[in-house]
Amino acid sequence: MLQRYFPILTWARSYDRGILTSDLMAAVIVTIMLIPQSLAYAMLAGLPPVVGLYASILPLFAYAVFGTSRTLAVGPVAVVSLMTASAVGAVAAPGTAEYWEAAVTLAALSGVMLAVLGLLRLGFLANLLSHPVISGFISASGILIATSQLKHILGVKAGGETWPEMLSGLAGALDGTNLATLAIGVPATLFLFWVRKGLKPALQRIGMPARVAEMTAKAGPVAAVAVTILAVIGFGLEEHGVSVVGAIPQGLPPFALPSTEYALIKALWVPALLISVIGFVESVSVAQTLAAKRRQRIAPDQELIGLGASNIASALSGGYPVTGGFARSVVNFDAGAQTPAAGAFTAVGIALASLFLTPLLFHLPNATLAATIIVAVLSLVDFKTPRLLWAYSKGDFAAHAATIAITLLAGVELGVIAGVAVGLLLYLWRASRPHAAIVGRVPGTEHFRNVERQKVLTLPHLLSIRIDESLTYLNARWLEEYVLEQVADRPPLRHVVLMCSAVNAIDASGLESLEAINHRLVDGGVKLHLSEVKGPVMDRLERAHFLDDLSGRVFLSQDSAFAELALDTGEAPGPADPFDARGMI
Repeated sequence: MLQRYFPILTWARSYDRGILTSDLMAAVIVTIMLIPQSLAYAMLAGLPPVVGLYASILPLFAYAVFGTSRTLAVGPVAVVSLMTASAVGAVAAPGTAEYWEAAVTLAALSGVMLAVLGLLRLGFLANLLSHPVISGFISASGILIATSQLKHILGVKAGGETWPEMLSGLAGALDGTNLATLAIGVPATLFLFWVRKGLKPALQRIGMPARVAEMTAKAGPVAAVAVTILAVIGFGLEEHGVSVVGAIPQGLPPFALPSTEYALIKALWVPALLISVIGFVESVSVAQTLAAKRRQRIAPDQELIGLGASNIASALSGGYPVTGGFARSVVNFDAGAQTPAAGAFTAVGIALASLFLTPLLFHLPNATLAATIIVAVLSLVDFKTPRLLWAYSKGDFAAHAATIAITLLAGVELGVIAGVAVGLLLYLWRASRPHAAIVGRVPGTEHFRNVERQKVLTLPHLLSIRIDESLTYLNARWLEEYVLEQVADRPPLRHVVLMCSAVNAIDASGLESLEAINHRLVDGGVKLHLSEVKGPVMDRLERAHFLDDLSGRVFLSQDSAFAELALDTGEAPGPADPFDARGMI
């Protein structure tokens, strides 16, 4: 029981010097990457940059104790930072103490919700967010985030929460572009884009080993930070209007408590729930992908507890909502992290940076942090999925497109809600119109296939219908109408067989429709039969006494039903007629 809720007890028993070395090396690399990211994402959330460091210390310790992934790196991420800014900006003004308090409260609410969902083993609720919805939301969020940071690249003041508002604000502020800021932001952005793709091959060409070249490329943002700080100092760019981070409090995270004000909690609980679900889906997807590469496993319900503990820890240390990040988790994995202890060592590195390095960041341009964010989030924009969904499923494409459109036009919260709503509506529509097929026997076999797809054997007095969905209140009336319509078109019909191999459940409405079908067929002189009924379904039918009133029989297989009923034409027995070439008698 203890190992289930405290996974650290599992991996800590086999911890040795070799694993320690690997974890320390990974921690150094992730720390170097995480420092500029944490500062940038806090700015994206509308918080002081140091809050990003606060959110990268205690949460990592908490996840090391409660998380099940060996390589997931927890901390601030772009999408959750954007959602935080949207949620907190609705209840407080950025830059105020109330704004920070609301962000802390949001982290606490998210942590409690995640932990409760984990304890109740409700991780399956995240399945409400389909892949098209998640993909659409992340792509739209990436566009919103990148657009929101252009004002820092241009050195102008522009607001807006939706994409049209942001674009309008930027267009109106273009005349005030600060050329010195632009001279910092554009080269930093281009450099970071090149680092992602071009630095590793360049280092390999000069003889650097592939692994070392890859890890060096991951530290590219640190180089951008160092160079732009020196540029600001050396050329006195602050005097030319370049905005810098300024004084960052030096020291460890403060102890903080979330607000208990009812009005604030009431305003934040829905955003907290959305952040929890989005963060969990993103985190568990990354964790499962990385675990599969090493043939490890994670426990989704325990991951909820781990992420919940991380968010509670973030709140208690003055941070804001966190989750597992894709980019830093991949770096952690590639750097050789073996256990969650690598995250704890990373937290130590961030804490040391908070104690000793923050004075060096005074002259860090906000344009550099904006460039870091833009380069990071544009990789989230997926241009392939819409095309693939359009070719594969128009319904899933509709959910994907609706999520993108509403997120861009109405905001992140409504975008998620709309995506879930469209996905559920499409599911209900599909479930209300299940696939059913008239089937016949493939010549020379015991298999039955759709008459519209295969050359099969059929009989004029026997109709075999395969039902490819469970019978529920959503589709029961449709099935009733479908069967009776098929029967009406076949005057010689004597038997109808419902092939139930794909029916996993029949609810009360489905049972009522079966009873109605049975009675209507009896009135028309036609018997109803069932075949290949699964055991649990049969048990429920027997408890309902439906089988006592069934005009026909229940056959073990469709082939046995076909073979036996083929002889019962309702006419006087005579010499058997052979099947003709078209499969008809």
